[in-house]
Amino acid sequence: MQFFPYLCSVKQQIDYIISQLRGYYPDEELRELAYWIVEETTGITRTEILIGCKDTKNIPNLEIILQKLRAHVPVQYIFGHTEWMGLDLRVTPATLIPRPETAELVEWILQSVSSNMGVHVLDIGTGSGCIAIALKHRAPQWQVTGIDISSKALEVARDNAQRNGVEVEWKQADVLSNSASGLILTDGPTSNSASDLIHIIVSNPPYICEKEKRDMDARVLDYEPHSALFVPDNDPLLFYRRIVSLPLVYRFSPYYLFFEINEAYGNEVCEMMRGMGYTDVELKYDMYGKPRMVSGRIAR
Repeated sequence: MQFFPYLCSVKQQIDYIISQLRGYYPDEELRELAYWIVEETTGITRTEILIGCKDTKNIPNLEIILQKLRAHVPVQYIFGHTEWMGLDLRVTPATLIPRPETAELVEWILQSVSSNMGVHVLDIGTGSGCIAIALKHRAPQWQVTGIDISSKALEVARDNAQRNGVEVEWKQADVLSNSASGLILTDGPTSNSASDLIHIIVSNPPYICEKEKRDMDARVLDYEPHSALFVPDNDPLLFYRRIVSLPLVYRFSPYYLFFEINEAYGNEVCEMMRGMGYTDVELKYDMYGKPRMVSGRIAR
């Protein structure tokens, strides 16, 4: 293994990082990754790097970091957090790393529903809590609840809410369970309490089919939680079908639903929603031109 000289300029260290990771990552990612490592480990900002001040501060544990990156460990897991939608979010192998397309889903909700409305949002499969926390951060008057089957994920979500200064209710529940305990926040179909009503459900559920594993990046396949990623090949709409059915049993008024989806099943999700009584069903494309989001509405 090649080791870098004891003391040299930060710009030289950036070039060294790039040289050591070339072939492991796309060329267009390398310089951004190198800047991230320097900023994270030394506290030197990109502006300071570019203008050349603080020019001889070495990067601690650089070879260990490079070794992990060559093993495709996501850089977010190496440093234990990421910045997303202006939030500082802790991430661990118990949670997915928040994606840009999920930020688009959050923006779509905020554009579709007035932030002045007093609404209750339920985020199903909350993971790191990124969606729930971002919505509460941008619309503080909303009541937001996040649920997840994983106690470890909920621990991360609670920490993220605290570090970003928002109050979100967290509950452990299995959306696929026949029991409603902990899942739906009403007392049942006859509940009359205004605070019990859920006005928006949002979910970024597992939606990648097992057969798609062969085409996946090792950083995702080897390190991110499979329970939050994969569904059986013979039932790709498993989670969508269950979540869409919830208003048929429980009281929501008015009811909005927002999904992140597998781009291969956008039309199927829309058809299922329309068949179950949803109106204003819309398939939305992300910044990459892929059909990745669906919304619909049902009045109860």
